[in-house]
Amino acid sequence: MTVSVQVWDLPLRLFHWLLAAAVAGAIITGEIGGGLMDWHGRIGVLILGLLVFRVIWGFAGTPHARFGSFIPTPAKIAAYRKGQWQGHGHNPFGALAVFALLGILAALVGLGLFANDDIAFHGPLFELVDKSASDSLTGWHARIFNILAVLIGLHLAAIVFYVRVKKQNLVIPMLTGRKIVPKDQPVQAARLSVLRSVAVLAIAVAAAWTVGSGVLLPHPPPAAVAPAAATPSW
Repeated sequence: MTVSVQVWDLPLRLFHWLLAAAVAGAIITGEIGGGLMDWHGRIGVLILGLLVFRVIWGFAGTPHARFGSFIPTPAKIAAYRKGQWQGHGHNPFGALAVFALLGILAALVGLGLFANDDIAFHGPLFELVDKSASDSLTGWHARIFNILAVLIGLHLAAIVFYVRVKKQNLVIPMLTGRKIVPKDQPVQAARLSVLRSVAVLAIAVAAAWTVGSGVLLPHPPPAAVAPAAATPSW
């Protein structure tokens, strides 16, 4: 007998779909370039905020959102390969994909903050490095994107594999938050704290705004105002 249980909390689901949309937007604007590069930069800052949220939520979120609940240890990977792994969150290979995607996106965003396109666009922290360093970081930004493209392809292929071969739909639970599980397998409830969610969201927004608005850039001191010439008394 099976039951429907709540596994993925609402903040995690919103993060997932917002990140998917933001990454798609970043790819499209980056490939087209030109006048869309400003939007590419804005979307990059959005992705930064989302990543900050996910990292904090990985420690403060509900049970299945916490990194500690799905760290892909060798023992878990071996058990999964033998068909002995039991769990309702990310399986060990899915967990590897999660950490790889988060790591690659963090690297892309970090490099993009200092990048330029040799025309009119530059990242919000471009002025913290010299032009040659920015050019080098821009090159690495483009190279690492190729790794992201491979990971996205593997992610989509895994979804199709699970639907066609294992008869498991991974998309619906990420929409509804609920999964169908055997009744005899206990599930830790995903009880959401609204106050905690708002606090983590506020930190993520503050981090993205601080970086995106150029607050971290050095600002030259205001120029000294020359004293006004004395007015003749006659």
